[in-house]
Amino acid sequence: MAADLGELLVPFMPTIRVPRIGDRVFKSECAFSYDSPESEGGLYVCMNTFLGFGREHVERHYRKTGQCVYMHLKRTMKEKATGASGGAVPQRRNGKVFLDLELNCDFNGDDYEYEDEAKLVIFPEHYEIPLPNIEELPALVTIACDAVLNAKSPYRRQESDSWDDDVQVSKHASSLRQLDNGVRIPPSGWKCSKCELRENLWVNLTDGSVLCGKWFFDGKGGNGHAVEHYRETNYPLAVKLGTITPDGADVYSFDEEEAVLDPHLAEHLAHFGIDMLQIQKTENGFTDTDVSPRISEWEVIQESGLKLKPVYGSGYTGIKNLGNSCYLGTTMQVLFSIPEFQRAYVGNLQRIFDYSPLDPTQDFNTQMAKLGHGLLSGQYSKPPIKSELIEQVMKEEHKHQQKGISLKMFKALTSKGHPEFSSSRQQDAQEFFLHLINQVERNSEGSENPSDVFRFLVEERTQCCQSRMVRYTQRADHIMQLPAPMEAAVNKDELIAYEVKRQEAEASRRAPPPAVRARIPFSACLQAYTEPENVDDFWSSALQAKSAGVKTSRFKSFPEYLVIQIKKFTFGLDWVPKKLDVSIDMPDLLDITHLRATGLQPKEEELPDIAPPIVVPEESKDHLMNNFMDFYCCFFKPHFACVLILQPEIKAPEIDESAVMQLAEMGFPLEACRKAVYYTGNMGAEVAFNWVIAHMEEPDFAEPLVVSGFSEIDSSSSASVPMADNQPPEESVAILTSMGFPRYQALQGLKATNNNLEHALDWIFTHPDSEDESEAASDIADPEGNANISASADANVNAKANANASVNTNATADNEPNGPRVRDGPGRYELFAFISHMGTSTMCGRYVCHIKKEGRWVIYNDHKVCLSERPPKDLGYIYFYHQILS
Repeated sequence: MAADLGELLVPFMPTIRVPRIGDRVFKSECAFSYDSPESEGGLYVCMNTFLGFGREHVERHYRKTGQCVYMHLKRTMKEKATGASGGAVPQRRNGKVFLDLELNCDFNGDDYEYEDEAKLVIFPEHYEIPLPNIEELPALVTIACDAVLNAKSPYRRQESDSWDDDVQVSKHASSLRQLDNGVRIPPSGWKCSKCELRENLWVNLTDGSVLCGKWFFDGKGGNGHAVEHYRETNYPLAVKLGTITPDGADVYSFDEEEAVLDPHLAEHLAHFGIDMLQIQKTENGFTDTDVSPRISEWEVIQESGLKLKPVYGSGYTGIKNLGNSCYLGTTMQVLFSIPEFQRAYVGNLQRIFDYSPLDPTQDFNTQMAKLGHGLLSGQYSKPPIKSELIEQVMKEEHKHQQKGISLKMFKALTSKGHPEFSSSRQQDAQEFFLHLINQVERNSEGSENPSDVFRFLVEERTQCCQSRMVRYTQRADHIMQLPAPMEAAVNKDELIAYEVKRQEAEASRRAPPPAVRARIPFSACLQAYTEPENVDDFWSSALQAKSAGVKTSRFKSFPEYLVIQIKKFTFGLDWVPKKLDVSIDMPDLLDITHLRATGLQPKEEELPDIAPPIVVPEESKDHLMNNFMDFYCCFFKPHFACVLILQPEIKAPEIDESAVMQLAEMGFPLEACRKAVYYTGNMGAEVAFNWVIAHMEEPDFAEPLVVSGFSEIDSSSSASVPMADNQPPEESVAILTSMGFPRYQALQGLKATNNNLEHALDWIFTHPDSEDESEAASDIADPEGNANISASADANVNAKANANASVNTNATADNEPNGPRVRDGPGRYELFAFISHMGTSTMCGRYVCHIKKEGRWVIYNDHKVCLSERPPKDLGYIYFYHQILS
């Protein structure tokens, strides 16, 4: 038999690989669907590419690549016999098969056990070889199979510069010793016991000491007294005050030197008088239920206490929370409730899958189609069968059958290279929405762009208060941001009385009074949006001097889908984001026709088209020019011949190491930081950071900085001469854009001056409003497919490319090939979805969303999808309206 198996595998031996360091093994999720080893057909892992495929997709991969050998993984879940429970961790019959495959956390490990099976399958005959089969298989195959079975999850941190945190349970959690010293943590008024700091405070879970954290590179943090206390006492765990919610808190292990999980956190906090499960977050910390009779925001938004009916089927699939990933899940639920997104991705599913690259896990459109199909097919949202329901009733218990889908692969792809979204920290759903729209646009070239339904033009009218002259400009946007004017609250007296009591309680170190939520009419928010706002540092071209200026914004076009963000979040004195506790009576039907822009009026006079003078301090000017000369001497010898004669060889590049270290501390590769500082002329960490964001997707992003010598330039002088198409180098564009100039102006200036940076700077100053904006915008599409343009640059391009767009009612700008499509229609809308946030800031808390489907409101709370009884429309954060055409 051994010889037979060996002979059977001989033709395929060259295609079987052993996973090397850096190889990602996808053995828990299909690349095209959400099938897993727990699915009915199991999962097939290619023994060459290590990609995973469900039963209905493995044939496609075989036909496309010719790879024949796959490892088939299957997990069967079985309910244990009564009394057979052996503890919290389920017993496995084949414990060495899936050593790193996550258990299904939707089921109680005391009630279920898992039976795992693995085998090699050879296509197309589907020959099956059970595993383990060490004695009968060739050594190479045995080693490869063992390596695949024991490979770590591809989503765990494998590189030191990765931002993706994989928080593990602390080794101290189960055996933590707590001193019986009578310490009780007050509900507010905390400060470090060794200094006067009142921010970034941590309570040690052994002795209850409240101490400040360590200093961070951005200036936040404390004096490190919590760390010093650990060094003196070896008390390992601490929890951050202000982060404690019913769902958990930030826990840090000084011994393990990383953030950790504490499964016994509620018990450990109760030792110091903190009832975590009953806690309600407030601005300064927490309050007990004894002093908080008001129903909390968490309860209202999640509709706690109500018997919500689960719903199943197409469009009712939940999304598992990966740990602070609900901002992503809620956003994607809403987007795929929009027909244009359904049509673009799910409607073209087979075409997208058939033309996907060899590694579909790295293709945006493939993963979007996969997600859309997972949410809309109903394949992962099936109701329990009748026998299971009867069994639950007989046992007088209810096990939630909704599992939902896991977006690990999607999150890893869409957040790749982003310092915040690639972390496990909570994020702002509005920022992620714009981030995703940007990715949709970049990956929709040559096909339908579903994000067009959100885009609209804003007309901004700026007026000089002294001359009364005006200027009209246009920009593209995707979100209408509505202020929440606290001064317009209808319960001002209650708010004032609460603030007085709160301050008194804080001064006397008593529990704060029950919070009072401001009630603001929607009409007041709309009025605040239309009010003129002051323009900081306004320069009047009519007066040729600085003057007071005001700006108002109106809609030049109305989008098919209007997204409204309530500006609930602001910054405290410590620059930490905080949320306004407000209730706004958002209407189901909305008419903003009166906000349509009117353009230049007959009696208005336009400001002269004159650019403001550029005033540069001599010291800064000399420093800037010296850096420009040093940099461009390396690349454009014909323009600097005299310099080359005086300086026969290039000196080592001067780099501001302090700026390099600031960037490196943010987690970026060191060599990339050096290039960023060098290519931006040592102008500081902030300018270099913009360069990093714009270039982080380039293949040589983290490669060492290489500056060619003069001899190298001589030998390839043709390379230093501008090419026929005069395409400016990205380094030159990056320097100009980092100085605040729009990308299209940087491109035009460099082209007009034969890529001479100094002359391009002068050209931009003398040509503030160019006629060839659309041409420059078209140049942004890199012929080599680079997608390293920052979001801010895209916004500027979109705005300028549409500056003179003519928008007609119920029409699209199809005749604007170089600019974004802008649709227009009536200004009447109906609410169909909203995303709500629970917590004190975007840095913590949770998101849920409500979507109106088939005439009824549905709540999507992670993997749970139920009919909504009382949709909290007044507490939403982002609202989605669709246009009413008739």
